[in-house]
Amino acid sequence: MKTYQYLRSGILEAYLLGSTTEKEKEEVEKLLSTDADVLAELNELEASMEEYFLRNAVPPPPDIREKIELRISQTEVQKWEEPAHTYTEPQSTESEKREPSYVHVEVDNTHIRVHKYWRTAFIAIFILSKVFLILGLYYYFKAASQADEIDRLKAQTQQTSPLPRPTTP
Repeated sequence: MKTYQYLRSGILEAYLLGSTTEKEKEEVEKLLSTDADVLAELNELEASMEEYFLRNAVPPPPDIREKIELRISQTEVQKWEEPAHTYTEPQSTESEKREPSYVHVEVDNTHIRVHKYWRTAFIAIFILSKVFLILGLYYYFKAASQADEIDRLKAQTQQTSPLPRPTTP
């Protein structure tokens, strides 16, 4: 029963993806050497993950693939050309330690691709923002003109003398 719970805990998946701690990694490796069920489950998981990744893989564009293959083949040739008997420990500077060894990829296409529904949503939002801007300006100027009209009417009523009130005897 304990093996079943261990298999269903997700530790093997984490081990395959390399996201386990050192303690968990040692525990899994120890269990793999002693328990055949765990080893069989790990092999099955590895095969299904590999199948999933291969099925959902997106191939890179041909020109980028060629650049990567060329770079890989050049590094492989350099590894094999080094003489084995005169190996010395390479002196690495701090800039080499900090600089990651990524493949530099140049892209000719600078356009941003957006899903067609997002494009429609962006256009609708843009049009609505313009409509609200126009309505806001309209009501602002309308309120300002009404405030001026109120001030004018107040000034006009103050200029006219009030009618005398009748007094009561």
